[in-house]
Amino acid sequence: MPLPLHLLAVAVFAMGTSEFMLAGLVPAIAVSLNVSVGTAGLLTSAFATGMIVGAPLMAALARRWPAQASLLSFVLVFAGAHVLGALTTSFTVLLITRVLAALANAGFLAVALSTAATLVAPDQRGRALAVLLSGMTVAIIAGVPGGALLGTLLSWRSTFWAIALLCLPAALGVVKSIPACAGETPQGTPAGSSLRNELAQLAMPRLLLVMLLGALVNAATFATFTFLAPIVTDTAGLGDLWVSIVLVLFGVGSFVGVNLAGRLSDKHPGIVIAVGGPMLMLGWVALAVLAAQPAALLLLVFAQGALSFALGSTLIARVLHETAGAPTMGGSYATAALNIGAAGGPIVAAATLRADAGDLGPVWVSALLVAVALLIALPLRRFIAPRLGQAIR
Repeated sequence: MPLPLHLLAVAVFAMGTSEFMLAGLVPAIAVSLNVSVGTAGLLTSAFATGMIVGAPLMAALARRWPAQASLLSFVLVFAGAHVLGALTTSFTVLLITRVLAALANAGFLAVALSTAATLVAPDQRGRALAVLLSGMTVAIIAGVPGGALLGTLLSWRSTFWAIALLCLPAALGVVKSIPACAGETPQGTPAGSSLRNELAQLAMPRLLLVMLLGALVNAATFATFTFLAPIVTDTAGLGDLWVSIVLVLFGVGSFVGVNLAGRLSDKHPGIVIAVGGPMLMLGWVALAVLAAQPAALLLLVFAQGALSFALGSTLIARVLHETAGAPTMGGSYATAALNIGAAGGPIVAAATLRADAGDLGPVWVSALLVAVALLIALPLRRFIAPRLGQAIR
């Protein structure tokens, strides 16, 4: 894979750390700002909502900018939002900074995804996506647990300062990896490319289907991931420092899953869907039943990280395959699909915290969301991945 892909992954690491870090900080933020755990969990949904709106909006605004200028601007705005978030004592202001950071993150990721698709051959887009998403999974492995540990030892505000500092080498990576090209869009598309034609791609049934499935699977992932901390400390009875260990296990699993799927998603996406989907659903059910057993919790968190990201990244790779006719906007469609799920999952999961299911309500939500995705996907898997049609007969 080209070096620029790996350097862009450094920036994705910094932004991914911010997107996911609240999973280990929700209880501390709730206490500090005098809100409920469910309300604090909505910071994740606010971020994801900003990503949904920001992905197409920022991609459309930046489609005529040189890649280096657009990506660098997004990183610097992202850093500024975290400085303000670290300083505020108001939950409302913190919520606004999360939306602002999300807009910058959405713009960056949309441009980066579209750029990645032009750096490799069409049959390598899944692997290119895996490289970019590896930055996100490393964020879960190292950045998110590190943020949780930093928040435990110091305060949740220290993690926001750490993210702002991480943006500095990320910005340097953008400058070094992407040349400043005055006559091209960030994705290298000729200046005459029509935004109307690219938006028209959203009328394609196959594109809408894979976006829906990607959103459902990601909603399932975030429904539980956002509220893992209380499951670890209250349901399993482990200490606060175990939250970081559990997040590391989920991150290691996600790294394994996204890289394995990257080698399969270009040629055999249907196999990943048909095999990984049912395993993912059964894994959520098992976690809901066995979460009180620490050993089972640790094993299942790893497995669910791997399966969630293997299936999710495969579906997002299908989005990129289906948006070949939208070279500057295709990355925003993939970003929107990811974050529609990331916004919806925690909202539904937060509602279950007040029900009889308690801390395990989000896990049952995850199982249900994957079940819905499977009911849609399995009968239509040849339509979703037509190249696989002959292989799975």
